[in-house]
Amino acid sequence: MLDTQTRNTAADVLWAAEVGRSPLRPLRESFPAADVVDAYEIQLINIRRRLDAGARVYGHKVGLSSPVMQQMMGVDEPDYGHLLDSMVLSESTPIRCADYCFPRIEVEIAYVLGETLPGEGCTETDVIAATAYVAPALELIDSRITDWQIGLVDTIADNASSAGVLLGAGRGNPSDLDLADIEAVLFENGTETARGNTAAVLGNPTAAVAWLARKVATFGVKLEAGHVILPGSCTRAVDVSPGVQFRADFAGLGSVTATFE
Repeated sequence: MLDTQTRNTAADVLWAAEVGRSPLRPLRESFPAADVVDAYEIQLINIRRRLDAGARVYGHKVGLSSPVMQQMMGVDEPDYGHLLDSMVLSESTPIRCADYCFPRIEVEIAYVLGETLPGEGCTETDVIAATAYVAPALELIDSRITDWQIGLVDTIADNASSAGVLLGAGRGNPSDLDLADIEAVLFENGTETARGNTAAVLGNPTAAVAWLARKVATFGVKLEAGHVILPGSCTRAVDVSPGVQFRADFAGLGSVTATFE
């Protein structure tokens, strides 16, 4: 475990890497004593910087929500990061690749909360009852670690590798959809590049949202009414580059498009 000064130092180097778009070596190499608790504290230091500068919490995201990713990282539960209003992207505005280090896109359904979720003991039933609607979404992920050479400490400290969120216009009533079985297809400049199903997210993405509510409650945080929750990707992450347009189609829910320049 790291002391407070060393945590602040780690947060500083991550902050500099993001602001300067200058990736750095893995934190687990530079700070070998860091554990998961340290990583979340480092994440929070940099989130507080943004909040102090005027950003607002837009929601949260769940990462490492597939068994394959958990096995790769040597963990038995997901991780999470923050979504801020400064990270919200638009279908109508091209996204500048130059603003990121190693951007990738992920395909998700977004839960938009109409009511604040309970923390400890939150169930999937609670999530469905509190969700105003679900929407097609793309998450832009990025790593401030060189060439995505991340371990668990690296990705948690780096805000679960989150960089942006984009919601499509479609709206679905969570009670009317089988959220554990929605097919999704990602097209790159009109050609299919990835395909998946929401069942890839802990068997049911609603379970990921309930897990998140319970997890953040241990830090005194609630998932509040109005927050957008991304439960994890139902396809593999895909690298992005200038001149590419992505469209994700969700069966029964609609689509969402992101254009990069």
